[in-house]
This record gives sequence, C-alpha cells and structure tokens, in this order.
Amino acid sequence: MQAIVEQFRQTIVAASAAGTALRLRGGGSKDWYGQQLEGELLDTRAYAGIIDYEPTELVITARCGTPLAEIEAALAARNQMLAFEPPHFGPGATIGGVVASGLSGPRRSSAGALRDFVLGAVLMDGRGERLAFGGQVMKNVAGYDVSRLLAGSLGTLGLILEVSLKVLPLPLREATVRLECAEIAALRLLNEWAGKPLPIAASCWHDDVLSVRLSGADAAVAEALHTLGGEVVESSEALLFWAALREQTHAFFSGAGSLWRLSLPPQASAVILKGRQLIEWGGAQRWLKLDGDADVAGAQRIRQTVAAAGGHATLFRGGDKSVGVFHPLAPAVAQIHQRLRLSFDPASIFNRHRMY
Repeated sequence: MQAIVEQFRQTIVAASAAGTALRLRGGGSKDWYGQQLEGELLDTRAYAGIIDYEPTELVITARCGTPLAEIEAALAARNQMLAFEPPHFGPGATIGGVVASGLSGPRRSSAGALRDFVLGAVLMDGRGERLAFGGQVMKNVAGYDVSRLLAGSLGTLGLILEVSLKVLPLPLREATVRLECAEIAALRLLNEWAGKPLPIAASCWHDDVLSVRLSGADAAVAEALHTLGGEVVESSEALLFWAALREQTHAFFSGAGSLWRLSLPPQASAVILKGRQLIEWGGAQRWLKLDGDADVAGAQRIRQTVAAAGGHATLFRGGDKSVGVFHPLAPAVAQIHQRLRLSFDPASIFNRHRMY
C-alpha cells in the first residue's frame, strides 16, 4: 500500500510543478455532481481496505478506495451502520467519494449529517505532503474542524487517503407509517412532531402522502405508532421505499429534466415554484423536479425564492450547468474559501472548477 501512496505523491508533485489539473476519482458514481470535470484522471480505487474497525469503540477507519458496500457489510455483520445513510448512486461508490461529496440520506435529519461523523482524516495536499487531522476517538478535538471541511469539498482540498468515521448500532425496531395530507398540513405535522419526544428517523412527503419512519426501542416505536396514526407499511415494502429515496430510484426522480435540491429551515412554509416537489428531513430538504432546464433567469428566480425563505438552491442533477450548480457564496465567505483552497493546493491542480 505504501507504494500506491508514493505513486499518488509523485503524480501530485509532477502535476503541481507543471500546473496540470488532476481529476480525483473513485468509482465515478457521482461524476455528474458539481460543475464540469477537468484534468488527468487519478484513480483512487487501488488504495482500498478497512484499516481498523473496533465495534465497541463505534469507529471504523478505511482507505479512500474502499467500496462503500464493503464497509456497510462489515458494519451490518456487527449490527452497526453509517447512521447518515450515504447514497451510493451506483455500485462503484467508495468511501473517499462519500466523504468528498458530503451527501447524506433520509436519516440525516435525526442522526446528523456526514460531516458530524467524520472523526479524522489523512489528506495528501497539492505539495504531495501527507497531513493527518483529527483521530479515531469521538472526544478528539485537535484538527477536528479540518477533517469536517473535507466533507463536501469535492476533492478540491486534496486527496483523501484515509478517513475515520463514527458508527452507530442498528435500531432495535423500525416501522413506517403513511398518512394522506396536503403539503401545508404535512409541514405543520412535521414541525409539531419535531417538538415532541418521538423516534422519527426519516420523513418524506410526495403527491399528498406523508411517510414517516420510526426507529428505536420497541416500546418507543409502539407508542409513536399510536400517537401518529396512519397506515402501517409492511416492513419489506418500507425498506424498498427508503432505499429508493436514498438512491433516487424513486419514481419522482425518473425522467428527463433537471433536479434541484432546496435546503430550507424546517419551519419554512410551502415554496411556490413551477415543477413537482418531494420533501424530506422534516421540511429541511426539498427536491424540485422540472420537466426541462432552467435558463439563467429561471435559475435566478428559483434561488431568489428559496433565499427569501431562508435557504439556498443547488442544481443537483441534469440541467444546464452554465447557470451555476451551487448557490453563490457571500463575497466574504467566497474569499475565505479561496484562501483555504490555495493553502492546501497552491497550484490549483485538484478538481478544478468542480465546485465553482
């Protein structure tokens, strides 16, 4: 494995000296995410394998090219999980790509985002130097924020060589219920329930149907089922539903057109925009599906509407990326972000233009 790391280092040093762009890539399952792809391919899949897994400590450490499926299988064998439910979006997903993309699944609203589970990381920067941040214990503070910065960085800060993640036990019981209600009523219910001690682990509203997943101790789930009411969904059907939502194989996401991700305060009311919507995370994540592409003016209208409600909008999949994939940063934040990138990658070789 050391020979592979040395090969990475030589490639990075040579690219930095020549000013050649590098495209960091694992399984390529999220190549469509972000702005344009550019540069010579640096494939991370050879640097794979679980380095350390201690179930009693609730921590797993793995190399960047390790398949996500391999990690999930190892955890499931010990009745544990990655609680943020990262989407695969393809069979080749690697743990390095999971962290770099920073995406979380349906359980994010109750368990936390991916970045909340990153305990430590080893990074190779644009100088070819190996840098270690954080550690393998939950109380480790040194370098903790730097490790979290890698979540969602899309490989623009450097090559993530290794990562340590906090894991959690699988819930003792799960159940899913469905209720028929309009969007406004669903948002009101979700906000009411958020203020109560209910074991809600995921929610989804679409097409006037609100689905809620409950996770926890048997007694807590049973009481919540009584409180929420609605129709209890058969367990195998519920598993398929939440998996389809996580992997975006649900019918809502199919077909041509562009998909926008709207991030909003959970208490925000319905957002009136052309297109179909699906709401997750208790109202904090809302998907907008357009039949076609939004032009510059259309993208601006979407972002202005969402910003007025206290959120931001991302062109998640499809569409014309010339309108900008990510919501523009405030000027002061953009300057800090640029200085941070240059401190790790002075020659700007990593995943150029992938983020902005």
